[in-house]
Amino acid sequence: MEVNNQNFCIILAGGKGRRLWPCSRENRPKQFVDFFGVGRTQLQQTFDRFAKILPQENIMICTNREYAPIVREQLPDLHEENLLVEPVNRGTAPSVAWANMRVCRRNLKANVVITPSDQFVLNEDAFYANVEEAFLFVANNNNLLTMGVVPTRAEPGYGYIQKGELIIPRWSPEPKIYHVQSFAEKPERNFAQMFMDSGEFLWNTGIILSSAQFLDICFRRLFPDVLNRFDSRMTKYTIEQEMHFVNEYYPSYPNLSIDQGVLERCENVCVMRCDFGWADLGTWHAIYECMSRAEGDNVVVDSTVMMEDSHNNVIKLPKGRLGVINGLDGYIVAEEDNVLLICKKGDSSALVRKYVNEVQMKYGDDFV
Repeated sequence: MEVNNQNFCIILAGGKGRRLWPCSRENRPKQFVDFFGVGRTQLQQTFDRFAKILPQENIMICTNREYAPIVREQLPDLHEENLLVEPVNRGTAPSVAWANMRVCRRNLKANVVITPSDQFVLNEDAFYANVEEAFLFVANNNNLLTMGVVPTRAEPGYGYIQKGELIIPRWSPEPKIYHVQSFAEKPERNFAQMFMDSGEFLWNTGIILSSAQFLDICFRRLFPDVLNRFDSRMTKYTIEQEMHFVNEYYPSYPNLSIDQGVLERCENVCVMRCDFGWADLGTWHAIYECMSRAEGDNVVVDSTVMMEDSHNNVIKLPKGRLGVINGLDGYIVAEEDNVLLICKKGDSSALVRKYVNEVQMKYGDDFV
């Protein structure tokens, strides 16, 4: 894929990552951790992936004040004006609205791709081919386009998109873009199985593309009271003046995610069926499902362990620690700093959230 100076990327890196506790902590959540011991954190890998197809000066990072120093540390070559630090937490929709406003000021003909910072991409060549086709589509159509992948299991921890009417772009040798019929966020397992069996649903990767102008129109319909107070198309604002506006008006935004705030409320939303191999690395169960397994169907993540008569576990221990495990079946064993977690794998997301909340209430922030 050739580098296109009119394409921009907005990386979302402000999440707390509590579903991967205790290895993802409040002071350094999962996007800032080299979770798999590959030498690059998830944020760095996401940045690297898009830097191959976009100019680095076209990549923006959205985060909050607490994590801004970590972003600067991990991405020292990032242009300072490309780091958007939210004055208060209001979800991903307001942060993307702000980032897109800045894109519009730089290039009204721009196209944007919005991506979480913790995506696992198995086949990068296929990913780049899908992104290239997606950019071509949004450059020629007033649509929001989300990237979906065919489910490989009934995963209750993911979002699902129901395909509607097929769209046939002129340039596509294999039509795979559809109008969106409906969204379903983290369904119960039996519904996830129904979605998978029907063949009508795709996993929602959370990666969204649009022309910057059309995305701006969508945000102005959603947030007129905030965005009408300053015009993203006026180029006379300096960064300092823009920050003054942001600090003054940002707290007026509602707390909305990009999915709830934009995809589920805007018209002209489409989905592309992609084939690059994907996983959301936000839960222990997802990590177990997407990683290769050792003897006994155990997943050992960058850890030193001896295991006997143990099956279907996921293990993540700190460097320099040895784990000796016998007779364990279907568990998460995860240790980081001052916390050791041992719990049934199952649908662990809700359990982990429960424990994080209870630990915080009983023992304070030091263990969260």
